[in-house]
Amino acid sequence: MSTSNERIQLGDLACWRIQHAGAELVVSEQGAQILRYQPAQGEPLIWLSDEAAYKTGKSVRGGVPVCWPWFGDLQRNPEAIRASHARPADSPAHGLVRDRDWQLIGLNTEEDGVTLSFTFDTAAEPIAEWPHAAELQLDIHLGERLKLSLTTRNLGDSELPISQALHTYFAVSDIRQVRIEGLEGCGYVDTLQDWKTVRQDGAVTFSGETDRIYLDTPPQLSIVDPIWKRRILMRSQGSASAVVWNPWIDKAKRLSQFADDAWQGMLCIEHANVLDDSLILAPGAEYRLDVTLWAQPL
Repeated sequence: MSTSNERIQLGDLACWRIQHAGAELVVSEQGAQILRYQPAQGEPLIWLSDEAAYKTGKSVRGGVPVCWPWFGDLQRNPEAIRASHARPADSPAHGLVRDRDWQLIGLNTEEDGVTLSFTFDTAAEPIAEWPHAAELQLDIHLGERLKLSLTTRNLGDSELPISQALHTYFAVSDIRQVRIEGLEGCGYVDTLQDWKTVRQDGAVTFSGETDRIYLDTPPQLSIVDPIWKRRILMRSQGSASAVVWNPWIDKAKRLSQFADDAWQGMLCIEHANVLDDSLILAPGAEYRLDVTLWAQPL
């Protein structure tokens, strides 16, 4: 199988373009953020904004940003996670590593694909206001499927509380026509209804702005897209929570790096460890979150 890799520049950002057996992957060193995943067949699996800005210190809209050591608004996280930051009221959304350069520590070609390994070490590169020693590693394997493994290692001598998510933007034909299967019967927190807890009845469909945190989620979910005649499958390990998000019409107009009509072609499903599924790592402990993505025809 033909394989190639090259370091490229997108705006300010150094990136890697990997091609294997007809599939293509682009990953930015900033944030170890996947920007593109094009399988060998069909439409792209990952959505990237047409208005994406490739600027130093600014997370790119789309792809797969890594949210760590907290997800979303720090003030909405459990107390132990809020207390881990010296100034929680001034903390950025989705943590501290999306806009920082990670180190590429491995680019290995095997018979079944290519693996890139990135690491961010807060012991070697301390973060102001977050005085904890931890190493974060993201392994990305491009083969017949795309596999992400996010590992946190507590290098300190005290407990490390975190929440996290792989904030995946999926490309869809029309958000009004797709559905998510696998969340039937799960409870979720509806952040648009004062964080009220609701139970999912049937498949998830979309007719307006959606921002939900699903709890006790199963290991496999899927997006059914009848127009593109495909099913995107997601299999996770180490996660029992997932965030489902689409900004719809009004919020789309307020988002940066986001066209007014871009909400129609994207859907976020973020495999996570949030709320009751958040983590407290003992000194010396490590934790791994795995997500595998692939598509198959309907």
